[in-house]
Amino acid sequence: MFYTNTRIMKLTLGFILAASAFITATTSGCKKDDSSGGDSGGDVSVTSVVTAKYTLQLHCYPAATTLRSNGTPAHVSPYWLVGHALYEAQIAGQNTNPGSIGVQSYAMTIPTNPAEATSKEATSLGPIGMALNGVAIFNDREGGNVPVDAGVLQSFDRAGAHPGPGNTYHYHFTGDFTGNDDAKLIGFLRDGFPIYARKDNDGSYPSNLDANGGHVGTTADFSTAIYHYHASNVAYMGSRFYVLKAGSYHGTKGTFTF
Repeated sequence: MFYTNTRIMKLTLGFILAASAFITATTSGCKKDDSSGGDSGGDVSVTSVVTAKYTLQLHCYPAATTLRSNGTPAHVSPYWLVGHALYEAQIAGQNTNPGSIGVQSYAMTIPTNPAEATSKEATSLGPIGMALNGVAIFNDREGGNVPVDAGVLQSFDRAGAHPGPGNTYHYHFTGDFTGNDDAKLIGFLRDGFPIYARKDNDGSYPSNLDANGGHVGTTADFSTAIYHYHASNVAYMGSRFYVLKAGSYHGTKGTFTF
């Protein structure tokens, strides 16, 4: 088809405007809010940390932020399968299950100012949070709502992850790419509170965690005290793995669709 120069210029301009509109729609709603105020009472905004740490599509609203992800990690795993650029063989002593890493369509909405819930809700099977790389975080239980057993334990890669039904690759444990024997921010749970690796910011292992694996304090990301979770510091069944999250949510959980 023949186009005049004017027609070409109009098409080009239209493409640029459309692209600009997409970028604006996915980024302009997020502001670098100051994390000022109290502790876990809903006075600390998590927006600035969420926008700084996640490399995902974000939609920010006054009271909540929605994080969208395809659920795939940018690190190696045997679950990428042979031939993929990020494939690596399973680590010694572990086996792979029949699944693989599949592309998902995740959307997690968390409150801007997470607050402690009056009644604590137990975490359930499925996504309870999202790591900074967009991979789903699961609790310490498997199908049938039973704790991970020795057989299932052998299916995890060195990221502390494996795929579930629908090839939903997810983390149950700390690993080599998210945070382990350190104080790294791993991600956020559905209630909006952050989850960190096994250590506090001062390099010590926290000794004052509550029944849900968290406490109130400052971190490398929050200069004002905020409730935050830590991964367990007890090797699971004597393995190389440490549970990311067990028990209940500290706050009221937001939505997670996929």
